[in-house]
Amino acid sequence: MDSHSTAVKRARHAALARPDVGAFGRHELAILGAPCGDIQALVARLLPHLTPALRVGYVDADHAAGDATSAADAAAEVGASPLLRVAEPGLSAELIDKISYRQLNLTRRLDQFSQPELLAHESMVLVNGNHFRARQQVVVVDPRKPLHQKLDRLTDVRLILLAEGQTDLPAVLAEHLSAAPLPPVLPLADTAGIATFLRQWYFMAEPVLRGLVLAGGRSERMQTDKGALQYHGLDQRQHTAALLGEFCPDVRVSVRPEQAADLPAGLTPLPDTFLGLGPLGGLLSAFQADPNAAWLVLACDLPFLTRTTLEFLVTNRQSARAATALRSPVDDFPEPLVTIWEPRSYGQLLRFLSMGYSCPRKALINSDIALLPAPVSAELRNVNTPEERAQAERELMG
Repeated sequence: MDSHSTAVKRARHAALARPDVGAFGRHELAILGAPCGDIQALVARLLPHLTPALRVGYVDADHAAGDATSAADAAAEVGASPLLRVAEPGLSAELIDKISYRQLNLTRRLDQFSQPELLAHESMVLVNGNHFRARQQVVVVDPRKPLHQKLDRLTDVRLILLAEGQTDLPAVLAEHLSAAPLPPVLPLADTAGIATFLRQWYFMAEPVLRGLVLAGGRSERMQTDKGALQYHGLDQRQHTAALLGEFCPDVRVSVRPEQAADLPAGLTPLPDTFLGLGPLGGLLSAFQADPNAAWLVLACDLPFLTRTTLEFLVTNRQSARAATALRSPVDDFPEPLVTIWEPRSYGQLLRFLSMGYSCPRKALINSDIALLPAPVSAELRNVNTPEERAQAERELMG
């Protein structure tokens, strides 16, 4: 096949923006340079300092299962986990409820796509770097584990830890890191200091917050486009976009493709690419456009909503969760159309869609989210019918 044919074949695939995910998750750190037992002990010491604000996953090899070291090292070279074992010959998967936790054993290897999917609910993944690679690393200086044979794994070192009795960096490590500013250096025994660094490292990478006005509905009950109604001197698409603009550097208006040309000047349309799914289609279209942003989503039929509620939501955003939502005053469930959806909720929404559910609220109810009381519950009242519109106009004018 000539180069032209190859280029034509490749062009058939859509050029999609991809989530910024490593071997195990968005925020992953491999810890290497110390014996495996010391790495496990460090993670155990860190957990009380990191949770529950962060959900922490841990990746390691089973050191008691045969020649785990060689098997895990070989698996790490191809980006896969070591082969797990199940009890019954021929059994390919085994899910065990251990009461306080669940255990899943698989006979298939976990490829580079399966691993982050299984750990998608974790906000941070710590990895035993003696066995597995991760995009960023914490290096322990310990004479029992010389680093000269693992320099190729040190691609983006963020922290150096000195084991007891160590005061200087090995020359081979100092030379390897000489092309960039030296990362912070802490004693391995300084658990609180290490935890503080990890929290700062995590939140410094907080995704940018973009705004999304949901205005693609057909407004069948209102019998006219709800986004074009005016309660505040501007139509609701403009008014809602202006509210979002106080908190988001970029605001888009979710519309059906045929609506994009009719938006008022100054608004940026984001035409639906997931069609016929209602609000879920607009939200998935936003994540398809930028899967690495968090999206602050507002429906256009909330004329009572003010800056007060949005400021409360943004100020109390918990980016380590899948979403930050307000509790509906009607039924106490999350209100999905006044919510900050973090990047890792994208996969969760797609998973629910694959099972035949198009309800964003169901995804919130079954996800690890921050659910906040609305500061002014009346502001979450939406307006869907001509009668409700008339009542809202009287109240807002008065």
